[in-house]
Amino acid sequence: MRRSVLAILLLLASTLGSAPAASGEERRAFELRVYTAEQDKMEALEQRFRDHTLRLFVKHGMEVVGFWKPVAEEGQEGKLVYLLAFPSHQARSDAWSAFGKDPEWQKVYAESHQDGPLVKKIESTRLDPTDYSPLR
Repeated sequence: MRRSVLAILLLLASTLGSAPAASGEERRAFELRVYTAEQDKMEALEQRFRDHTLRLFVKHGMEVVGFWKPVAEEGQEGKLVYLLAFPSHQARSDAWSAFGKDPEWQKVYAESHQDGPLVKKIESTRLDPTDYSPLR
């Protein structure tokens, strides 16, 4: 998975950018998430993101940088990768807290689990941009 994460971050750095942070200004915080879907649940997981989760992310101040599926390699089947950006690490914590408490999300989550869970494993990596990163 390490190679896939690096490839995604390099692609982002080459295609997106923002002005450098002013001296003393807090840089944005990023979160890379990798979901491993339960057997035969990827389509339902993607539908939940497409139809509900993305809109709720925006509602709670989460900037969606992008979603990816790893290139078909052994061990990468059933994975969905996405990157979120936040104004700060505190904003990230606040956004996830509000998202988890959102009645609409709780309803969507419960409904999507009627036939069992969609996700087997979630990996989350919090990231700070370097001072030389084009994506800050």
